[in-house]
Amino acid sequence: MSIKPTTTDLQWTDVDQRAVDTARVLAADAVQKVGNGHPGTAMSLAPAAYTLFQKVMRHDPADAEWTGRDRFVLSAGHSSLTLYIQLYLAGYGLELDDLKAFRTWGSKTPGHPEYGHTTGVETTTGPLGQGVANAVGMAMAARYERGLFDPEAAPGTSPFDHMVWVIAGDGCLQEGISAEASSLAGHQKLGNLVLLWDDNHISIEGDTETAVSEDTLKRYEAYGWHVQRVDQLPSGDLDPAGLYAALQAAKAETERPSFIAARSIIAWPAPNAQNTEAAHGSALGDDEVAATKRVLGFDPEQAFEVSDEVIGHTREALDRGREARAEWDKAFAAWRTANPERAAAFDRISAGELPEGWEEKLPVFEPGKSLATRAASGKVLQALGETVPELWGGSADLAGSNNTTIDTTSSFLPAGNPLPEADPYGRTIHFGIREHAMAAAMNGIALHGNTRIYGGTFLVFSDYMRNAVRLSALMHLPVTYVWTHDSIGLGEDGPTHQPVEHLASLRAIPGLSIVRPADANETAIAWREILRRYTKVFGKGTPHGLALTRQGVPTYEANEDAAKGGYVLFEAEGGEPQVLLIATGSEVHVAVEAREQLQAAGVPTRVVSMPSVEWFEEQDQGYKDSVLPPSVKARVAVEAGIGLTWYRYVGDAGRIVSLEHFGASADAKVLFREFGFTPEHVAAAARESLDAAAR
Repeated sequence: MSIKPTTTDLQWTDVDQRAVDTARVLAADAVQKVGNGHPGTAMSLAPAAYTLFQKVMRHDPADAEWTGRDRFVLSAGHSSLTLYIQLYLAGYGLELDDLKAFRTWGSKTPGHPEYGHTTGVETTTGPLGQGVANAVGMAMAARYERGLFDPEAAPGTSPFDHMVWVIAGDGCLQEGISAEASSLAGHQKLGNLVLLWDDNHISIEGDTETAVSEDTLKRYEAYGWHVQRVDQLPSGDLDPAGLYAALQAAKAETERPSFIAARSIIAWPAPNAQNTEAAHGSALGDDEVAATKRVLGFDPEQAFEVSDEVIGHTREALDRGREARAEWDKAFAAWRTANPERAAAFDRISAGELPEGWEEKLPVFEPGKSLATRAASGKVLQALGETVPELWGGSADLAGSNNTTIDTTSSFLPAGNPLPEADPYGRTIHFGIREHAMAAAMNGIALHGNTRIYGGTFLVFSDYMRNAVRLSALMHLPVTYVWTHDSIGLGEDGPTHQPVEHLASLRAIPGLSIVRPADANETAIAWREILRRYTKVFGKGTPHGLALTRQGVPTYEANEDAAKGGYVLFEAEGGEPQVLLIATGSEVHVAVEAREQLQAAGVPTRVVSMPSVEWFEEQDQGYKDSVLPPSVKARVAVEAGIGLTWYRYVGDAGRIVSLEHFGASADAKVLFREFGFTPEHVAAAARESLDAAAR
């Protein structure tokens, strides 16, 4: 463990200290005004956040999306005022009225930071530990981006070199996701990542001695991080000089991620509220706010007091940002001149465009052959890898099962890793058995920009990832989850590995599109559509989950309407359809065989493949009615999972062939037979629906 240096070149004036104290009273006032919130951490962290935004970070408040900027992640998102106040002071567009509107309807300052809602917020945080994993993903993306555009540059000399700074609290480090992500960061030797731990010993239930007794610094040393501790000032406040020195030392450490422990006192210097759990999540009260202002030399009768001297001083961040941007622009222009082909690729990728001819590389699979959709997905990825260099990803230690290896000769691993395929700029990520951290790191990669990310595991383990998947949707991030072994069709591994409720549960997440292709050609079309739908614009991206089979399924003729989410795979013969069979994934071929039985019995039957309910619902009503004619009341939906999704499509006379219980350990064909996913059972359900519709 390193101890903070005793000397520093930090320039710290009385105005700097006044600005820090201003941040403290603004935090207290904002929470007091709305009557709820988290004032204590924002008060105690003010010196750290101010030092980062005013003294250390490379950023331009006038351009929050500048490619060359450092990234800042407030993992302790409950302390959103820590970030909002620095954005206000630095000139990102927030003003005092925004702080006064904290946590109120329509404000730019919601209770937790929200990406795309408030300028300068790099990621949505709140669920603890997510921000740590997001930051790990950002640091990984920065390295991959450098590999795309400037791999030969000496360390620290490329316009694509920048830092990722994180502030995390005790709660973040208690969550398992941060342990997963921190282990991954140490293994990857992410020297561009610095995590500042607000070691305030307080959680909602009181002193953290109630739940934690480990040596956190030794834990991070064991992960392979560079570790420092910053001592307090005699007053108990954070030491700006010590923080600055530690942050600079962390920036200079390029071979390992850096962890800085800063012992703080929550709500410092509130006379009675400091070091109490009440200060974590409750307003201090009028008397305590007034007392704190007296301690700091502010007028207790004034609220939201900011002197012209303070705001004039902190808004100099705009000048520093302009200067940093101008210096970077020169380096970037020189890089463009020296690397015209890479510059053209940068322009294309940063605009969210795909290379010419990429679709021509997509495989078309021969009808009649049996192929698992996971295998088809793997072939698509390898084909895309030849033409879409920004596409990269991997698996949570299941690449051989998920078929997610885009390049077997190139693994994203740091210099010094002994594996022969190790490459700091490699295409294939080995996330390890860390599903939750993988999903959150993927969010960070997407947030960083300039790459396209996917990651795989078994569908049943999407449960481990769910909170991060939900945040993908909340932030409208274009990440792709490759979830294989999508039903009881995986067979002998049994009910612990057989997803039953997962498809319906994931479809319940607003903004997440689930795609469960019926065959190899639908899988190729699905990948094509997912890549087409990519966008970097706030509020426009969509996360996708591909649900793919372990077992082989018949391949049908490719139909471009698969990109519409639902289409007529086989039309009724001998007249207008009397019954509709709607199916997804590996159950489509069961519906096709049931159709043959019904047709043979003189019942004109249409089979609708619906790989994506979400894509289908985007279509105009005319198209949806052409696929599912309202006049046809006899309908059967077939899916090897619980049937919640399908009630709106089958109507009162319809039937659903579903699985309303857990699976079992047996061969896939046996399970499909025993649980009713047979052509005979589907045909019988169709006859029941016909009878019901005729009543």
